[in-house]
Amino acid sequence: MIFKQSLQRELSRTFGATLVVLVTIVMSMMLIRTLGLASKGVVNPQEVFLVMAYSVMGHAPTILALALFITVVNTLARMISDSEVVIWLSSGKSIASFIRPLFSFAAPIFMTITLMVFMIWPWSNAQLQNLRDRYEQRGDLERIVPGEFQESANGKRIIYVDKSDIKDIDTAQASNVFMATTDQGKEVVTSAQKGHVEMIKGEKYIVLNKGHQLTIDSSKQDIKLMEFEMMGSLISASDAEQSTGFPNARTTLALLRDPKLDNQGELSWRIGIVLASINLMLLALASASTKPRTARSSHLLFAILAFVTYYNFINVGQNWISSGRVSFFSSLFVLHGGVFFVIWAWLARRQYRP
Repeated sequence: MIFKQSLQRELSRTFGATLVVLVTIVMSMMLIRTLGLASKGVVNPQEVFLVMAYSVMGHAPTILALALFITVVNTLARMISDSEVVIWLSSGKSIASFIRPLFSFAAPIFMTITLMVFMIWPWSNAQLQNLRDRYEQRGDLERIVPGEFQESANGKRIIYVDKSDIKDIDTAQASNVFMATTDQGKEVVTSAQKGHVEMIKGEKYIVLNKGHQLTIDSSKQDIKLMEFEMMGSLISASDAEQSTGFPNARTTLALLRDPKLDNQGELSWRIGIVLASINLMLLALASASTKPRTARSSHLLFAILAFVTYYNFINVGQNWISSGRVSFFSSLFVLHGGVFFVIWAWLARRQYRP
């Protein structure tokens, strides 16, 4: 009883501190990444913190699995360095006696990881995809930023304005307007001194004044150049194309109902994170050295390298399943079953040959 309480108390303190550090690091990384996406026009700059929050929620299962692994490694390393493990072993305890209190402590964490990886992970990815789609499908006028080339929602038009007084989208005024349009083999380049927005029959148009238009028809090998005093160009958001849902944004039930290769690969990744969290906890116990003079930093380095290696193998397995190189069940059995077998063989060796 004393052994179990002492070990779980130490695990709780270490897990809380490790989780706070990892969440802070991930939030900083996600913030930098989201700001980069916002600068490239992929996400709305006004929704940076919302995108970051969804990203952190999506990575929560991985963070919890890593935090649990580092917690067990650091706790056992501290107990070894202070000779506590040696005392427990000399009092009749064995390496196997650590398994039950470790699982008792980690059971709620395993349940949380399972819940988040099967429900929160696809939900957060779906929310991120919706935010990006909504921002991509906004009107072309809302995309215009003075001094920058902006691509339209359907990718067929590029607009540039040198100076703009866009305060109200319905009364926008601009100078030195440039537009390049590509459609059905025709390239149209238009430049004008001034432009403004005007509603014509319920549709928004950019009305250009005093400019030139160059039309290149590659199919007919024809080039036309004309000068105009006034010309209108329809700007509509209806041309935006809906993007198809990605497997990581589909619910687990949807993946099971449609077992195509992409969905099987995504499902293997979700199951793999849960199985990896269990295997890594056992790996931390199996790899715990009873040498008190072993540097604690070496344990932390081992934990990071082991987690990164395991996580990369999970991603490789997902890609192989999606490409049809391996089957779903064989990938899970070989990777996670193989790791589980090696860990138990290691534990058995430690049990009978300390």
